[in-house]
Amino acid sequence: MQQDLSNYRKTYQKSQLTEAEIGDNPMQLFQQWFYEVEASDGVDEPNAMTVATIGLDGFPKSRVVLMKRFTHEGFIFYTNYKSEKGKAIAVNPNLCLSFFWPNLERQVIIKGTAEKLAENLSDGYFESRPRGSQLGALVSEQSEPVTSRDVLEERLQQLEKEYDGQEINRPEHWGGYLVRPVSLEFWQGRPNRLHDRIRFELQEDYDWKIDRLQP
Repeated sequence: MQQDLSNYRKTYQKSQLTEAEIGDNPMQLFQQWFYEVEASDGVDEPNAMTVATIGLDGFPKSRVVLMKRFTHEGFIFYTNYKSEKGKAIAVNPNLCLSFFWPNLERQVIIKGTAEKLAENLSDGYFESRPRGSQLGALVSEQSEPVTSRDVLEERLQQLEKEYDGQEINRPEHWGGYLVRPVSLEFWQGRPNRLHDRIRFELQEDYDWKIDRLQP
């Protein structure tokens, strides 16, 4: 089977990214871009990001997860620590995050190091989740094979009965990661494929080195 996609064309011309606009703190620029995406009302989940890790088999793997918070320290997401991504991070905590916001013709690509959140922070977020999501964290042995969906549905029904009227505590194998960035690249689509690419790289003195990259 073969399909030629060479005629797919798009002109990028919605915005620009100049040195005068970026400031000296990439997290502040990320916050500005994120708020602009939210306000644009053109992306269902602006906090959806791709997380790329190096798996135990030596291959990179990417998947989309939801960022739940960002601060001056970095980016936070939650998962099962025993999942494929959790096992990969335990061996190699260096990973890549990327955001793609097509309605504004923007990408952000982040290299960073992941570390587990403090347990009390993971506890607090778990308590805020809908009860169904709490039970889901107990039901699923994430990334492990299962014979059928019926198995998962049966486990859920059993746990619904077991925890009826009871508080559900966060399981030890589930929690958050903070990704501390060492590099952030902001990509803004421009005409003629001469896109704006501005990269911030963290230096030993914790200042950010800023470079414009060729598209």
